[in-house]
Amino acid sequence: MLNPVTPDFEKTLRGLLPAAAFKDDSAPYLSEPRGRWAGQGLVVAPGSTDEVAAVVRACADGRIGIVPYSGGTGLVGGQIQQEGPVPVVLSLERMNRIRDVYPMENVLVCDAGVILADVQKAAEDIGRLFPLSLASEGSARIGGLLATNAGGVNVLRYGNARALCLGLEVVRPDGTVWHGLTRLRKDNTGYDLRNLMIGAEGTLGVITGAAVKLVPRPVGVGVAMMAVTSPAAALELLAMAGAQIGEGISAFEIMHRQGFDFLSQVGPDIKQPFDEIPEWSVLIDVGLPAGLSPEDALEGLFASAFEAGLVADGAIAQNVAQRDAFWHIRESIPEANRRIGSVSSHDISLPLSAIPAFIDRGKQALAEVGAFRINCFGHLGDGNLHYNVFPMPGRNRADYEAERPEVKRVVHDLVHSMEGSVSAEHGIGRLKVKDLETYGDPAKLAMLRAIKSALDPLGIMNPGAVLRQA
Repeated sequence: MLNPVTPDFEKTLRGLLPAAAFKDDSAPYLSEPRGRWAGQGLVVAPGSTDEVAAVVRACADGRIGIVPYSGGTGLVGGQIQQEGPVPVVLSLERMNRIRDVYPMENVLVCDAGVILADVQKAAEDIGRLFPLSLASEGSARIGGLLATNAGGVNVLRYGNARALCLGLEVVRPDGTVWHGLTRLRKDNTGYDLRNLMIGAEGTLGVITGAAVKLVPRPVGVGVAMMAVTSPAAALELLAMAGAQIGEGISAFEIMHRQGFDFLSQVGPDIKQPFDEIPEWSVLIDVGLPAGLSPEDALEGLFASAFEAGLVADGAIAQNVAQRDAFWHIRESIPEANRRIGSVSSHDISLPLSAIPAFIDRGKQALAEVGAFRINCFGHLGDGNLHYNVFPMPGRNRADYEAERPEVKRVVHDLVHSMEGSVSAEHGIGRLKVKDLETYGDPAKLAMLRAIKSALDPLGIMNPGAVLRQA
């Protein structure tokens, strides 16, 4: 059993940390972006790895839970503990230093609390690119991004957060420090502890530092929006783009017209790329080396796709402003979704060839539950869809509270039956613990529990996240 934070324990922490580590207002740390949960906890913000270790040792001695808090942008409740003994909420915001940059190695080493946009800027300053890119990059922090193995729009080309990390520094549940900040690309010396910690959502330790990979910046960047005749046509277009442009494709996003309708209804304001909004469209981003024209590559792709009957219309950005405008459309869809208010949102992945059938079958299955609007969009290039279900016009999500569990079950059952995952890039957190139990392979679950028990025998690290608290 864990113990709650008491006044005496808070006094102990105040003796270990400077006054700057304690927050006058804890409210921002006890909520999450969708407003579905309210948390609890004593918020502390250590300023160094040694201070993090001191907090963890004190919590281990007192058997007090620790909820690591990064940028607070997670959507599955991993940073929020609603129930149980009051924990310590450990914020990494004061650990915001870029420690070293190695241009010749294409490596950057930083504290876990550095904001993603600041890492991107540091890479840009030396002519490199840190390609992890997502809507919350102005507030999401490196430690949380690695702890959740974040994805984003560039996974097709560069991989997710796991693929962009070389080494980690981690405070273990007993307060000792694993000094794994290697910059090596090859190191076959036993179990891969780095990949064990990435995606663990703070349940096995606290990430305090990371060595991340940088890549050369593409010289020529191009973006196009194309109206496709169907999701199946979008997949054929993806294959055609791979054949014609190769690894130059950085992102390949699919969008349903429902997202455009929501943008027209509630904003944010965008400039529509088509005179008539198509049922389905894709955004294609390419980055090419010197001597190759992205505009020519995209024009050639459109011509081939049009001749094959895959696309009906298209627009190719001719300058930076147009490229930014196209991306603004895609990046504004989640905000429009938030303003509408979903009945149930789903971060799913499927084998690429199964996606068209899933979209058809999902619509049919939900129609048997009730009348809904579906906004399906996301990272088609890596099989990750954001499949969100919304109220009909004139109603709001509160009207559908009774249907919400059935909507979620129908979608996740279908995903599982088609060999997909009910969590593509957002993690398990606390929201999907039951889903992991329902759809997870029993052998996998046994292994996860064994690892948790071995590394965190007291169960103090992010209790109740990923795995149900024993």
